[in-house]
Amino acid sequence: MTLLQIASLLIVLAGLFGAINYLFLKLPSAIGILVVALLASLIVMALDAVVPGLNVADTIRRQVSGIAFSDALLEGMLGLLLFAGALHVKTSDLKAEWATVGLMATMGIAISTVIVGYGFAWITGMPLLVALVFGALISPTDPVAVMGVLRDTNLPKSLETKIAGESLFNDGVGYVVYLILVGAAFTGGGHSATEDAGVADAALLFAREAFGGAVLGLVLGFLTFRLMRRIDDYALEVLLTLGLAFGGYELAVALHVSAPIMAVCAGLLIGDVGTRLGMSEETRKYVEAFWKLIDEILNAVLFLLIGVEVFAVVFDKSHLIAGSAAIVLALVARLLAVAVPITLLRPFRSYSGGVIRVMTWGGLKGGISVALALSLPDGEWKPIILTATYMVVVFSIIVQGLTVARLANHVNPQPSLIP
Repeated sequence: MTLLQIASLLIVLAGLFGAINYLFLKLPSAIGILVVALLASLIVMALDAVVPGLNVADTIRRQVSGIAFSDALLEGMLGLLLFAGALHVKTSDLKAEWATVGLMATMGIAISTVIVGYGFAWITGMPLLVALVFGALISPTDPVAVMGVLRDTNLPKSLETKIAGESLFNDGVGYVVYLILVGAAFTGGGHSATEDAGVADAALLFAREAFGGAVLGLVLGFLTFRLMRRIDDYALEVLLTLGLAFGGYELAVALHVSAPIMAVCAGLLIGDVGTRLGMSEETRKYVEAFWKLIDEILNAVLFLLIGVEVFAVVFDKSHLIAGSAAIVLALVARLLAVAVPITLLRPFRSYSGGVIRVMTWGGLKGGISVALALSLPDGEWKPIILTATYMVVVFSIIVQGLTVARLANHVNPQPSLIP
């Protein structure tokens, strides 16, 4: 299939599955599309198993493999989705939560990566470095999944900012940690006489990727903002924001700095300073409507892709057992990744009741984890990592995503909901 044919098929299926969800399941849009896509995929696989010679699943599996989900997300959709998500997070709200967001996006990722890595190595017997790679790819909360679910919930503003802000930044941090560990695990890294140099190189890579991406995003966002101040043409200004998201992401990739962090920082600047000081009221409405539509469409396609990626999963008994254990392991790691930073910050600031429980349960995993698992070099451990990743992501989006708002209102009822 050509790229245009694949894109056309995905749009048609996303619309069809979205309609089925709207008419019958009535789940939040993104989750509903994932559920319908997953059910449709499982039905096809079941029919293939009971009808001799059908071979539909094998045909679909080949087509799914040809989509290159990892490249489509990491090098295509991700920049637009992160930029769109960041546009709706105000820096004034984020500033009030900067300490929590900062610690959870750095210390939290490190804690979770280590816990998941050591635990998964013990469960499966795989080498520790390879298991740490799994820990790195499954630890970040996925901003696409989080923002998609938060859109349909009614969480308190401060709690929503913590969850959304952390998901936007820990994605970029987690990706850098993943790159470092993949280099160590699959290209001959490990203990040697040059280990100190390797650690120094890893630290330099982290600094260049993370801080370089942030600086690039702020610089490009500021230049775009200054240009938009001199223009009063909503169509052109929407085009400028689209160019910033597309061009900035590709420039970050070319400069070897973190493209996700670039997209987040540029989106935050345009979404706050740009909308207040660089746009007319008419332009602001069009920019917000355009990026909301882009966000909705790409979310629908992404969650559809997650649903059909079940064809890439190996349904082996040992893999399913490891995946079930990984769900529990990821939740325990997430609990500690939330509890430790918040406990350290409690003497300096107050938190609402139940914040640890809600942020633990609201730390959704998503398509980025699946894409990173798919992009791993082929080897004996890739199938089990992919199966475990997929199971954690599906559990996170469906089970946690559908219950996080109910949990938040149970442990910390909003004043507006109290009679």
